[in-house]
Amino acid sequence: MEANGKVALITGGATGIGKATATILAARGVKVVISGRREEFGRRAVDEIRASGGVASFVLSSVDEEEAVRRLVDFTVEKYGRLDYAVNNAGISNETKVIGDSESEKFAAMLKTNVFGLYLCMKYELQQMERNGGGAIVNLASIAGLNGMPWAGPYAATKHAVVGLIRGTAMDLAPYGVTANAISPGSTRTALLDASAKVYELDSAEAFAQQQPIGRLIEPAEVASAITWLCSPAASAITGADVAVDGGMTVG
Repeated sequence: MEANGKVALITGGATGIGKATATILAARGVKVVISGRREEFGRRAVDEIRASGGVASFVLSSVDEEEAVRRLVDFTVEKYGRLDYAVNNAGISNETKVIGDSESEKFAAMLKTNVFGLYLCMKYELQQMERNGGGAIVNLASIAGLNGMPWAGPYAATKHAVVGLIRGTAMDLAPYGVTANAISPGSTRTALLDASAKVYELDSAEAFAQQQPIGRLIEPAEVASAITWLCSPAASAITGADVAVDGGMTVG
């Protein structure tokens, strides 16, 4: 990747896959803006990047509020002059029940963050990238958006929507020099996976490794490497794709 003053915005960038992506991009010379709802974790991530010689800022923000998203993108451009890469990683999973027992309010919250929030991010990111003459957008989906999963119907629906939004807009973005792709991670070593293990009454998240042909959990940096590649010139002809980083889980 040729950084040369490039700028990236990473929502949900304080922990997990988002933080790993910010760390890799910053190490390659990209100036990064991390946003999230947990200021302590965001500040800590920025401090770590700066300690390693990178350039980073944190913005306390929520993606499900239009004015907050607009301000976030404006801050990025005002701070660093442009926006080249957008990694829309913010998302929630707050309902893990059979749909008949599920809570409508929780599904509505997931739709607001995972779908409407993603729409808002793409809307304002594209406006800035158009001014640059190009850019790359990568949205975090999930293997739940590729296959059915028990106790995950509402969540899976939101991740199907993530892929649909990418595929439905990629051709519209292409004339502006903007690529738009999705990444669908498998069982990745994150706090979200730890929470899922408790829901499914597993001893630990390591139990999910049995579902993946590679026989282990995926590391956040492995997903982040794929995201970084989709932002790079090496992937300039790829748009509208959903790349599964799942250890072969969805092959069969």
